[in-house]
Formats: sequence, structure tokens, C-alpha cells
Amino acid sequence: MSQRLKNRIALITGASRGVGAAVAKAYAAEGAHVILIARTTGALEDVDDQIKAQAEKAQAEKAGAGGSATLVPMDLCDFAAIDDLGRQIFERWGKLDILVGNAAILGDLSPVGHIRPEVWQRTYDLNVTANYRLIRSLDPLLRQSDAGRAIFVTSGVTHSLPPYWALYASTKAALDAIAQIYARETRKTNVRVNLVNPGPTRTALRAGAFPGEDPDQLPPPEHVAETLIRLAEPGFTETGLWVAADAQPVAPAPDEVIH
Repeated sequence: MSQRLKNRIALITGASRGVGAAVAKAYAAEGAHVILIARTTGALEDVDDQIKAQAEKAQAEKAGAGGSATLVPMDLCDFAAIDDLGRQIFERWGKLDILVGNAAILGDLSPVGHIRPEVWQRTYDLNVTANYRLIRSLDPLLRQSDAGRAIFVTSGVTHSLPPYWALYASTKAALDAIAQIYARETRKTNVRVNLVNPGPTRTALRAGAFPGEDPDQLPPPEHVAETLIRLAEPGFTETGLWVAADAQPVAPAPDEVIH
């Protein structure tokens, strides 16, 4: 069985649950070694156990070797730790093939003037600044790859701009701008940068935003995995896309999409 990400080194943030955990398992099943980042050690270990179990099953069924994981419990708002992470990856692997910036928090859903300053700051620190710090630390390693891929998880609220969503929507809009500019800056390198909107998905963040919603009516996080595998493949060479996981890619402008 051909593994589309065989021997690729992939770093995934927010990897202990939801979309991050689903992508971690999917990448590992495709042969990648995944570096999993989240604050909760126990939850990361649960994902690692599932990755090991699926690898053992694949070997037993002679369906490929499966991937493996390195667990990195850390708070992404510890920006010095992100700087050190780049050093550690360089010393161990000398490169990074895939970065998935998935970690995010919802923050306050309230009128703009009612958002608590400490919540505003924490939400921007994680949803925006941490991703900038990851790019700053890991861009040299992505450039060392023969096909560096940076994928950031965004949201449809950057287009719909609903009332009371100023905090979360503005952080994701900022992330969109950063990622698309980064894509244009790296167009002449081996690095490709794209954004993925999972759409309504059965996650804890979604439940926090819509507590009255029946989660069983939503697709599970695994529905996003195939899109993120495709964008991570060395053979996928477009950059600067804003992709809805259940629809066709939306590009910023035809002349800005590199093939």
C-alpha cells in the first residue's frame, strides 16, 4: 500500500483532540512521523496510543508500516519555547516537511465593547502570535525540506463576520492575511502555504460556540483529514489557497496562486 506522506516530518499544534488529533492519526497512517503539540500530556499520550495501535494493525495486515509520534507538551503562548522547538527539530531531523497550525481558542462571544482585555490578549496570543512565532522559528526548517508545506486552520467567520464574533473572527482574519502573505513571500522556494476551513465540525470549540446544537448532526473531525493530507503531499504545489474542506478551493486571486 502506497503511503502518501512516508518518512515526512510533520508538526501539528492542538494535536490532543478534535481536528488536530484526527490529522495526526491520518498523517501517521500515511507514513509520517508526527510531532504533536498540546498542553495536556495525558491527551497527547492517548493520541500516541491510537497511532501505535493503527501502526500495529497496518503491519499485521501488511498494509504499510504506519507512522510514529513525538509528543511535545507545551503552551504555545510560551514564545521562547517555540523558538527552542525550532532548535530541537533542527538538531534531531535537520528539517521540517509539514507544519499544521491548528491550535486555537474561541475567546469571548460578546459585543466588541464587552470583550475582556485579558481574554482578548490570550486569544490573540494563541490564534495569531503563536502562528507567527511558529513561522519565525520553523520557516528555515521548512526551506530545508524538498517540499515544505505549511497549512493553517481558519474559519468561515472571516467571510460571514457575524455579530458577537469580533474576537475569534478577527484572529482568524489576521491568520488568513499572514498565511497568504507568507505564501507570496515563499513562492520561489520549495515551501507551499495554504489555509483550510473545516466548516461546521464536531469539536469542543464548536460546542462552546453553539451549546444548543446537536453534535451528532455534525461531521466528525476526521472529515477534514483527507484535505489536509492532500495539501501536505509533496506533489501538491499550489500555494496561497483558502480551502473549504467540503468544497472547492477559493484562491485569493488567480495570479497569486502558484502551480
